[in-house]
Amino acid sequence: MDIIMREALESDLPGVLSLYGQLGQDDGSVLSLDTAASIFRKMKSYPDYKIHVALAEGRIIGTFALLVMDNLGHCGTPSAILEDVVVGEDLRGQGIGKQMMDYANSLCCQKGCYKISFSSNINREAAHRFYEKLGFRKHGYSFYVSYE
Repeated sequence: MDIIMREALESDLPGVLSLYGQLGQDDGSVLSLDTAASIFRKMKSYPDYKIHVALAEGRIIGTFALLVMDNLGHCGTPSAILEDVVVGEDLRGQGIGKQMMDYANSLCCQKGCYKISFSSNINREAAHRFYEKLGFRKHGYSFYVSYE
């Protein structure tokens, strides 16, 4: 399967939202297309925060968000945060996620990042095995405060 990786366009939002609905978070609820488009346009104003998509035969089959941040620490070397990684349920286990992570890593290397990090729900053990197989290492703990 030939896969194309690229930055998402606003016209990709229906496909991206469909994938988000498969993650099992927010009880399967996703934003309305109008709300998503408004947020997507706001994200465009950020210096280096982008949604990326994996396409095969014109269909969006995977997506992730990547934020590259400048730092005052680490001698000014940027770092990256990976979010909202998902491959279509019907295509998991076929190497698409690996290709997406290779692409994310290459973007980070091009930007001179010293690391890429993300957090993953503690219950997503299969995802953890996937990331570890790709060379990601557990590092510290992820903490959050919920405002819901």
